[in-house]
Amino acid sequence: MSVITMCPRVFGKLARVVVASALVSVPGARSAFTQDSAAPGLNLSLTVTANTDDTVAAAAGGEAGAVSAEQAPAGGGPMTFLESTEIFGLVDAYYDWYSTKPSGDAPLRNFDTKHNQFGLSLLEFGLAKIPTADSRGGFRLDLDYGPTTAMVHAVEPGGAAIFQNIQQAYMSYLAPAGNGLQFDVGKFVTQHGAEVIEAKDNWNYSRSILFAWAIPYYHMGVRATYAASDKVTIAGALVNGWNNVVENNEAKTFGAMLVLKPTASLTLTQNYMGGPEQADNDDDWRHLSDTTIMYTATDALSLMVNYDYGRENVAGGSVHWQGVAGYAKFIASDRFAVIPRVEWYQDEDGFTTGTAQTLKEFTVTGEVTLAPRLLWRMEYRGDFSDVDFFEKHDGTFRDNQHSIGFGLLYSFSSKTP
Repeated sequence: MSVITMCPRVFGKLARVVVASALVSVPGARSAFTQDSAAPGLNLSLTVTANTDDTVAAAAGGEAGAVSAEQAPAGGGPMTFLESTEIFGLVDAYYDWYSTKPSGDAPLRNFDTKHNQFGLSLLEFGLAKIPTADSRGGFRLDLDYGPTTAMVHAVEPGGAAIFQNIQQAYMSYLAPAGNGLQFDVGKFVTQHGAEVIEAKDNWNYSRSILFAWAIPYYHMGVRATYAASDKVTIAGALVNGWNNVVENNEAKTFGAMLVLKPTASLTLTQNYMGGPEQADNDDDWRHLSDTTIMYTATDALSLMVNYDYGRENVAGGSVHWQGVAGYAKFIASDRFAVIPRVEWYQDEDGFTTGTAQTLKEFTVTGEVTLAPRLLWRMEYRGDFSDVDFFEKHDGTFRDNQHSIGFGLLYSFSSKTP
């Protein structure tokens, strides 16, 4: 098949932040996704916490902490609102040096794309109230500023200028059904992937190839999450599509998620999403299967693997992309950790990256906790292609790109000391 360069970035590709698992094991307990820096994208802790970037409670977007039924104040008024609402934020700055010395953005990279300059990647401020049995209404609002959010919304059909400062904005309702069935309506980050938009909730500083090219960033629509037990959580979504607040066709995209936690140390997350994503085309579907497994071997060692497979019908033919990423986190002390990551990504039709190629990537990150809520990450990364894909500053191309970078991350939350 000839190379097809109509990549998802052109159509509206979302890079993920990951949805975590809903934490609703008993009436009145937390029922939203929330994220935990210990386990990024797949992050789903069905009983105590969820690790993901924001979202359904403690998953994807899940920076916001949950409020238990005992903590939720009764009555109303300003004090009630402040006591039940989490205020949180993030400042993300970095420096990278690339072997190719690109004059523009470094190929393949998301967010940390500039060579030999200090950059502010993301400034985030948000509010969130997680619904409980005593207070069934909730909401989440994430306001983002900087190059990161501009890249996330680069292909928004409604125009990046309108929506790029709103990473998430949704209302929630916890229905009194079983352990609690939570509905979220609005704009939310994707449930796919092992990594999220906020670097602090990932194990590495730079984002993986899978995060940048295999999955979406965000959705607009409705989702429902139900924790059947402390070992099983299910979720479903009906959305406009990949990376589009404003619809680009007449059809809708469907999503489903299953989270299994057979033991306290093992979490398995399976996601599927399917629907037409091309503009003014309701017939040709895009399918995505996303699998993440996380295992806590010891207090000092955690392992994670993420596999993505995508397929779409384009111009009368079928295109495919797939990849796998493996992670290990070694905690040497309460202040220092080492995190290697390896990846393999196949874009045989050139649909996602614009070039028919197979990619490999290796990263090793050193993380230092300088102070509570302040992280410093030092990172080496090498990207390799089977074709000459990486452009140098002199206009020539080579099959590899190396970088050394530093990221400084400060985050805060009114629910965390």
